[in-house]
Amino acid sequence: MKNFETLVDATNDLTKRGYTQNLSLEGDTIDDKSQDIHMTADDFEIDEFYRFEGQSNPDDMSIVYGISSAKYGIKGILVNAYGTYANDSSSAIAAKLHHQQVSTNLHGSDRPSNN
Repeated sequence: MKNFETLVDATNDLTKRGYTQNLSLEGDTIDDKSQDIHMTADDFEIDEFYRFEGQSNPDDMSIVYGISSAKYGIKGILVNAYGTYANDSSSAIAAKLHHQQVSTNLHGSDRPSNN
């Protein structure tokens, strides 16, 4: 995974690599409002993600996801808060996003299986 200094650097790099849709987390779906697409947890894959802390406030944290959907033929960027300002949703979408963060950062036998 690449390292970026800022959230803007990460989103610019993702855009250059084809992640052009602006995605948003809307309850139990990730949406591409420009195309009226509403993806459930089974409709997309998390290709990569990057976490950032605010320069002036460590509680101001965000995460940038590079997301793709073979079903809809799109690649997009989702920016979401984590930490203090995170969405406390218990939806399948939130579980998938959290699982990706945890499993990617764990090593070897500590990683959860995809079963």
